[in-house]
Amino acid sequence: MTLEQLRIFVEVAQRQHLTQAASALALTPSAVSASLRVLEERYATPLFNRVGRRIELNEAGQLFLAGARATLASARAAELTLQELGGLQRGVLHIQASQTIASYWLPALLVRFREKYPQIELGLAIGNTRQVAQALVDGAADLGLVEGLIDEPTLVATTVGQDSLIVVVAPDHPWAAAGPLRMADLLNGRWILREPGSGTRSAFEHELRQAGVDPAALDVVLALPSNEAVRSAVLAGPFATVVSELVVASQLRAGSLHKVELTFPARAFHLLRHVARYKSKASLAFVKMLDPADPSRVG
Repeated sequence: MTLEQLRIFVEVAQRQHLTQAASALALTPSAVSASLRVLEERYATPLFNRVGRRIELNEAGQLFLAGARATLASARAAELTLQELGGLQRGVLHIQASQTIASYWLPALLVRFREKYPQIELGLAIGNTRQVAQALVDGAADLGLVEGLIDEPTLVATTVGQDSLIVVVAPDHPWAAAGPLRMADLLNGRWILREPGSGTRSAFEHELRQAGVDPAALDVVLALPSNEAVRSAVLAGPFATVVSELVVASQLRAGSLHKVELTFPARAFHLLRHVARYKSKASLAFVKMLDPADPSRVG
């Protein structure tokens, strides 16, 4: 079998969807399907159950997935060793970040890094906090950046920045003119939130619990997979949401959204690294740029 077959298998296994995996791999669905078929036929072992248009891992596929991930991680480590021989004149740095960081905090740093190290190829993937942590565990990313809390013994977290969570509503929502609210008052609203596992939602639910409010008691009308979708939904209806102030800064300035009078503690941005894996020169250079004392730091 080839590394390309393993990459295709892992991508499909993670997404449980041929078309989405093909898009992520920049391949056609037919090429992805053909690769899986060749792999299964070569070893006479079906790895997926195909039910109509759906595809899902079977028991053999679940067992094979761990080995495939480990093999790809080892191959990446070997590739990094060779790239390091060229110093910082070439190489690849894979970063995975949660949506708020990737969209609103990280881009200026990526631009500055690229200007300083133009021969280093930067790869950025976006996921929620759980997905970013899993990418570090699997060896699919060199560095992770998240807002959420993690509990994974193989990863170490370092605070590299912060932002503020705020509750926002449309200008005609009753809370827009209600004055200061307490955490318990939030139970009286209808909510549109990010999906479970996102850093924003995890931080919000943590603050509710700290105030003695059960997050399960919130009236959550919709859970959506992106900040932009949440923001658009709140603009369109009588709902509230909690987001990073970075996400809605332009809407607050324009007056199309209103910041509710409720204060949350500052939320930390965390850099995640695997405790055991090799730290490439490119990753160390990027980590140095995240240091507030470094002159290359932006923001």
